[in-house]
Amino acid sequence: QVQLVESGGGLVQAGGSLRLSCAASGRTFSRSAMGWFRQAPGKEREFVAAISWTGGRTYSAEVQGRFTISRDNARNTVYLQMNSLKPEDTAVYYCAADRLTTGWNYWGQGTQVTVSS
Repeated sequence: QVQLVESGGGLVQAGGSLRLSCAASGRTFSRSAMGWFRQAPGKEREFVAAISWTGGRTYSAEVQGRFTISRDNARNTVYLQMNSLKPEDTAVYYCAADRLTTGWNYWGQGTQVTVSS
């Protein structure tokens, strides 16, 4: 059974940093893309960042230059380093793995990030 478990969320002041982790189990994702999404209250889930199995990275315009996605294939883990956090970054952050043409195959349960002003 595949599981994605996020950690590292919490409460931080504006301008601060957090590092999210997503540990995968049940299969290896070393040859799969992995990504991060977020959903703020009353809003739809939105793309944040993704990293291909070759290491190529893409970011949303909202986080470009502030967030960095990385992966450790030996640990089957993907990370999201979030710097210069803003109150509008407040959301539940979800990890995703194995990008298909129809969407992402696996999702984590989410971790809450709250940025106070």
